[in-house]
Amino acid sequence: MSKPGLDNRHRNHDGDISHKHGNTLVSTLRKIYGRGFAAGYPDTEKLSEVMLQLNETSLGQLRRDHETGHLEHKIAKALK
Repeated sequence: MSKPGLDNRHRNHDGDISHKHGNTLVSTLRKIYGRGFAAGYPDTEKLSEVMLQLNETSLGQLRRDHETGHLEHKIAKALK
């Protein structure tokens, strides 16, 4: 894992998540992680638009699922 940036985020993982899933709507991610995901942002925002402002809880959930290979499956399931 690379060294974290100034705000302790590991840019290689966050950039990879944003690149692969950046078009995913916040509303879809809220179906997976609950209404508190990306609090303060409308359902119509894309992940790429809010990624850098996510709190550690929301970002941690995304990172964990991305690193374990579960994020893509969860998004596909939520879209059905």
